[in-house]
Amino acid sequence: MAMCSEDRISSLPDHILCHILSFLPLKEAVRTSIISTKWRYLFASISTIEFDDSLLSGLTDRNVDSFKNFVDRLLKFPDQVSLDCFRLRDGISWNDEDHDFDVSGWICAALCRGVKEIDLFLDYFGCVLTVPAVLFTCHSLVTLKLNAECRKIDVPSDVCLGNLKTLQLRNTVVDGDSIHRLISNCHVLEDLAFIECHLAYASALNIKTPSLKRLVLDLDVVEYGDFNNVVVINAPNLEKADISIYLFGFSDRETSATHLIQGIIQGICTVRSLNLTINDVIFRTCRLPIFHNLIKFEYGVLGSNGRETWLVEFLHCAPNLNTLTLNFLVVVETQWKVLHMEVPSCLSLHLKEIKILNFKGDAQMFEMISYFLDNAMVLEKLMIGMKSLSETQQSIVFNQLLQLPKSSKKCQVVIF
Repeated sequence: MAMCSEDRISSLPDHILCHILSFLPLKEAVRTSIISTKWRYLFASISTIEFDDSLLSGLTDRNVDSFKNFVDRLLKFPDQVSLDCFRLRDGISWNDEDHDFDVSGWICAALCRGVKEIDLFLDYFGCVLTVPAVLFTCHSLVTLKLNAECRKIDVPSDVCLGNLKTLQLRNTVVDGDSIHRLISNCHVLEDLAFIECHLAYASALNIKTPSLKRLVLDLDVVEYGDFNNVVVINAPNLEKADISIYLFGFSDRETSATHLIQGIIQGICTVRSLNLTINDVIFRTCRLPIFHNLIKFEYGVLGSNGRETWLVEFLHCAPNLNTLTLNFLVVVETQWKVLHMEVPSCLSLHLKEIKILNFKGDAQMFEMISYFLDNAMVLEKLMIGMKSLSETQQSIVFNQLLQLPKSSKKCQVVIF
């Protein structure tokens, strides 16, 4: 019997085919135009457009004009569908003297097509980055991601991003006034992230956003001159925070940065989930609020003596904690055996899961685990990461852990 070959994909509606093409790299999407007459112009209606350095591979002076014309037609052709996403990755620069790309025009064209997400890697544009002003008044934008490559973003005075829910700034020099102007005009903002950003020129970073639910602060803080950096957070509906603070050039860390950290801690006390990475020498100088809502806490500490005292103090301030993850990056002397402090109520009443990362089998870690097993009355699972140990070492350590007394009969010890 003869086999009948049927092209079922081509029989799908155009809008479904365009959605499928949106998941392909732009080069591959364009290549589908040779399949048949039906496919010839489908790529021009894709809803996600991403430019990266792969588009420039093999580009010569002879065909650079053809490439620019292609991009113009792709973005500016009339009666095209609205864009879900426009991405400009590294490899295509704004001030490319060889190619003279109209990147600013590309961005404006995407905005004119009602784009919902813009993700820009902004390179080679001087010390201050000036993006098209219309970017900050686009009502269709829901997600905005900017990588400024260690530059300050110049935010215009006229900002209105009424539908923006996600704002991510990466590798940016944070200017307090400019960033405050941006944030304060995003009235439905829910996700705000500063990733690998530099708090060097901002006297105050003011985050006042009632609608904010999730916050990422990954900041490099450099002390110079009269250090007066302040972070103020006013976000009463904040549910999740991921805080990583790295300090450079501080001669007296315990006093110089206390007011900076204090502002952050006071502003995130409503969260249900907190991921904290910081040098605890700084943290121990802060007055801790009560984290009534906190049920999940991940603590990554750079290491110092006395950290167990601070950790127990923090647990006292998290009475309803359910899950605790510890990532001690440096092994130091501890005093868990002689820790003369009242046991936090969360250990006795609520803590059900403890996860310990980077376990190396040292005595100090065993002391800490023994403390938690002794005092965690309702603990159900103790998970310990031992990737740095051999299988033989893991087996030995696991047997040692099983010998430790446990106050909770339900507790299971799991290694990974």
